[in-house]
Amino acid sequence: MAGMSLPAPLPAPAAASAAANPTCVINCVHYDDDGKRHDISLDAISDVIASNNGFVWVGLYDPNEDVLLKLQEEFCLHDLAVEDARNAHQRPKVEAYGNSLFVVVTTAQMVDERIQYGETHAFLGPRFLVTVRHGASLSYAPVRARVEREPQLLKMGPSYCLYAVADFVVDNYLPITNRFRDTLELLEKDIFADSYKRSTVVRLYELKRELNKMRMAVAPLQDVLAQLRRYQGELFPDEVKLYIRDVHDHAVRISDVIDTLREMLGTALSVNLSLVTLAQGETVKRLGAWAALLAAPTLITSWYGMNFSHMPELNQPWAYPLMIVAVGGICVGLYRLFKRVKWL
Repeated sequence: MAGMSLPAPLPAPAAASAAANPTCVINCVHYDDDGKRHDISLDAISDVIASNNGFVWVGLYDPNEDVLLKLQEEFCLHDLAVEDARNAHQRPKVEAYGNSLFVVVTTAQMVDERIQYGETHAFLGPRFLVTVRHGASLSYAPVRARVEREPQLLKMGPSYCLYAVADFVVDNYLPITNRFRDTLELLEKDIFADSYKRSTVVRLYELKRELNKMRMAVAPLQDVLAQLRRYQGELFPDEVKLYIRDVHDHAVRISDVIDTLREMLGTALSVNLSLVTLAQGETVKRLGAWAALLAAPTLITSWYGMNFSHMPELNQPWAYPLMIVAVGGICVGLYRLFKRVKWL
């Protein structure tokens, strides 16, 4: 009827929207005011935003420039933030651009017994959240499934989804620290073993190096979460800040665990090297004791290797047996002495 406004267009079906989006777009979802999910295409974002109903969460993985420019146009993203998201290799940080935030966090996961690092860049606005993953980063599908099970919490807006992403990133550090702790416990047997193993020292050094890298990722993450807690604006309601505080506490605890493991590894390296030095000292003492035992008869018998014709004991029939007894007595005495001082 004339004079009546038409309702906002409904989102396209999930299959159609998925086919319309590039492969780097993992998800493009509209969550309405009731917390219900509607898969949409990138071209439908403008209509959804104009409907003033809920918010949009777009998930990307290593996006190309065309997709980023498309989202910049849809959400009015700042040029500098888009450039950082395109180039990656950014330090963890929070930057405010008008009525939106640009957040960078470092992600980590174990790949072939090594820690691989990646990045997640997040654009947060009043009606949208864009997450951009680079490098080694686990899928946020579990995060979406978690928040979708709690539609009443989705009513808090995109800031709650950003909290869920941050919580997922921080929680992924915990299995890594647990694995390092288990590895260190296994290496303790080799550290205190009687025999020296070069591979043990190499493994301890590699663990400490990995922990140093992880600390460089977790320590700035604490600052990022602290800034989000202190943020004054409508993007982060007070109820969401309570959840951010909980994630911040988890990050602090993980940082403390990393520091503790680093100290334990440093102590383990020192103890291992000290034990090796003590073992070498024991070996030197044993060699010195045996050398002294051999030196005594060598010194005495060397006298008889000299071509002197006038040696009183040469003409005595008891001289040779007496020399043997004397040499044996000296060796026995030295052996008992070295045994008493634990050189043998």
